[in-house]
Amino acid sequence: MARAVTPNRKLINTLVAWTIGFLIFFPILWTILTSFKTEAQAINDPPLFLFFDWTLENYGVVQERSDYTRYLWNSIIIAFGSTALGLLVAIPAAWAMAFVPSKRTKDILLWMLSTKMLPAVGVLYPIYLLFIELGLLDSRVGLVVVMMLINLPIIVWMLYTYFKEIPSEILEAARMDGATLREEILYVLTPMAIPGIASTILLNVILAWNEAFWTLNLTAAKAAPLTAFIASYSSPEGLFYAKLSAASTMAIAPILVMGWFSQKQLVRGLTFGAVK
Repeated sequence: MARAVTPNRKLINTLVAWTIGFLIFFPILWTILTSFKTEAQAINDPPLFLFFDWTLENYGVVQERSDYTRYLWNSIIIAFGSTALGLLVAIPAAWAMAFVPSKRTKDILLWMLSTKMLPAVGVLYPIYLLFIELGLLDSRVGLVVVMMLINLPIIVWMLYTYFKEIPSEILEAARMDGATLREEILYVLTPMAIPGIASTILLNVILAWNEAFWTLNLTAAKAAPLTAFIASYSSPEGLFYAKLSAASTMAIAPILVMGWFSQKQLVRGLTFGAVK
């Protein structure tokens, strides 16, 4: 039987959870607040939390100096494009490893994961030369491919974990009913793994959205995403905290909204499925 939880224990657990959540969110909150300060207020000692002269000047300066829409559009194409391309490769690979394993499957999975341990700078030079030869430098296509390859081990691992939880008997029943391999993956496996696929998509979109090393080294102007947009406000002349915070807030706002919306839709879908 489940152990009874007293009201005091519930209150303590709630306060601890909210405190931890606030501490995790505090850096984002501080960045947002700093974006509404002047440069003098941003470096004030002691720091000003809420009681300062709120201003939108930084957002106006950022918008005048940079084409925010172009950077945003590049980030959307790179993040979602690399995730979609990764799913096209990872779903068949994860299916094969989960339902048609070989004696080398675990070794392959560990090898894929080990590639994430390699420092990115170790392969920057050959990839940079390859991009020059193929004409992919400062292009969205090149960044989509690179982001897909970087996050592919994580996509495969996550999908493999979710696919392993699906009973193989269901797929065998689909084969007995005459389903082809393509129909088995599209119409049987994929619908059952939608929560796992949705979680994988959200995580990899965030990873691609926040990637800075490759975007700063493989782009210049045309394909630069929001990470390059933020980095442009760190210059040799100095670090303009208020304007940098405004640029960061404009960069993280879409991903915060998308994460909130995705969570609401996922919870709604899981609830509907449980009730149904």
